[in-house]
Amino acid sequence: MTDLIGYILYAAVLTGGGYLLAAHMIRVYAEERNLLSPLLAPVEKGFYSLAGIRSGASQGWRGYAMAVLGFNLAGFGLLYAILRLQGLLPLNPDGIGAMSPDLAFNTAVSFVTNTNWQAYSGEVQLSYLSQMAGLTLQNFVSAATGMAVAVAVIRGFTGTKDSGLGNFWCDMTRSVLYVLLPLSVILGLILILQGMPQTLLGAAHVTTLEGADQVIARGPAASQIAIKQLGTNGGGFFGVNSAHPFENPTIVSNMFQTLAILLIPVSFCFLFGRMAKDGRQGWAIFAAMSAMFVLGLTVIHLGETGGNPLLGAGPNMEGKEVRFGAALSALWAEATTAASNGSVNAMHDSFMPLSGLVTLVNMQIGEVIFGGVGAGFYGMLLYVVLAVFLAGLMVGRSPEYLGRKIEGREVTLAILAFLSMPLGILVGGAVSATVPMALQSVQDAGPHGLSEILYAYSSAVGNNGSAFAGWGAAEPWQTTALGLAMLLGRYAIIVPMLAIAGSLIAKQQSPSTAGTFPTHGPLFVTLLIVTVAIFGALTFFPVLALGPIAEHTALIAGQGY
Repeated sequence: MTDLIGYILYAAVLTGGGYLLAAHMIRVYAEERNLLSPLLAPVEKGFYSLAGIRSGASQGWRGYAMAVLGFNLAGFGLLYAILRLQGLLPLNPDGIGAMSPDLAFNTAVSFVTNTNWQAYSGEVQLSYLSQMAGLTLQNFVSAATGMAVAVAVIRGFTGTKDSGLGNFWCDMTRSVLYVLLPLSVILGLILILQGMPQTLLGAAHVTTLEGADQVIARGPAASQIAIKQLGTNGGGFFGVNSAHPFENPTIVSNMFQTLAILLIPVSFCFLFGRMAKDGRQGWAIFAAMSAMFVLGLTVIHLGETGGNPLLGAGPNMEGKEVRFGAALSALWAEATTAASNGSVNAMHDSFMPLSGLVTLVNMQIGEVIFGGVGAGFYGMLLYVVLAVFLAGLMVGRSPEYLGRKIEGREVTLAILAFLSMPLGILVGGAVSATVPMALQSVQDAGPHGLSEILYAYSSAVGNNGSAFAGWGAAEPWQTTALGLAMLLGRYAIIVPMLAIAGSLIAKQQSPSTAGTFPTHGPLFVTLLIVTVAIFGALTFFPVLALGPIAEHTALIAGQGY
């Protein structure tokens, strides 16, 4: 009962916080005066002046997409250079050398795509400059890229005919200045008060009570952890991520971080309703996402609190921090894989098979149960297009959404975007399961070994970043292959979704009639969930049956795994 009350309070605070944040964000993206304008508007205008940006100039979908791709390519080049040259650069008190070319490629792609997959241990392989000027910078701008794209797509679905999708440079700048930066400052200060380090001093060398020498890593952690969670980035300052006591010191820090993971993704549901001038549309999508979230959390909670039947009664505490326990670990696992966050406060490799199944499905459906900041929402709009199309087929009418017809072009683009998930996961996983060099990364034989492969490629293509801990992520084959998978998962959805938005905004909106299929009620919510299940979860059912489902079957048969 205590766990249930905690979950309900979490949901209430998250929903209320998201609703209030959306009220601020609607003014931010409409370029209207907001609470932070007196302080930040001069900074914003200064950026535009230096960069030669005309804030009132709207872009078509091609211009918007080219701006996204060009900016991200430049960010990749800068981060790759920092990682390769960090041994020669300042702010390196521990004398850490350069990253290898393949690992630098993987890391640069990972942070530019908002994946934050980590094939390295941050405290021993990255300088403070790399952490701050490299990774933390990308934590802000990769998150802002997803938010900007989501706002552009929403404009395509809700804006007036031929009004354009907005300006990427303005949307990204305003996302950083008015949303990500203020929230990060607040959360960073809270985390420092909870005991998280924020210092430029090198590692501490201490003598233990037994007289041994111990090296304790530290650094500017709090500032990176704040944006890591708020931007659904997930990349940890320390190797064991949010299970590390310096990265997640207390239950209070744990709860603030768990809220931060989903705060902005939740707010996008309500922002959509405001931009559509029909709050019911946003609540409908929020309801669909929430129902899937609760279902996943229920399965993980029951699995982890019930424990391993072969070991007797009691929760499954393998791979978990005692200070968080099974329930808070379950909540974090569901939140971090429902969003494309990927941070962990417990090792998912040690979760029960059905818990691992839920985390896999969360990623394989495209991270649309709230998902990444912005990315989860435009991913869900992909399923909305498909759901409306199916509804039209069932009732024999031309499918419409928010007064615009969904036609062959939009459905084709949606299918192309969706296919990037099974293409990257199943093809990438199949190659990884057969090539000897790739198999070196797999720790366990049998179904669990297959789950490790599935998890790695689901995480990469879904831009999540978490992993089963036994996976050998630093093998050159995997650093390269997973880097390519991350690129596919990010841009093979962004570009088609912008194209769909561009196609829709060129159409005249029609008023609703008695025959219009309502997209704000329980029937639509149910249809949307079913569409996600059919196109998302069932696509991967055969391979899941050979991995976590087979593992669970063996467990209940008393065979172990």
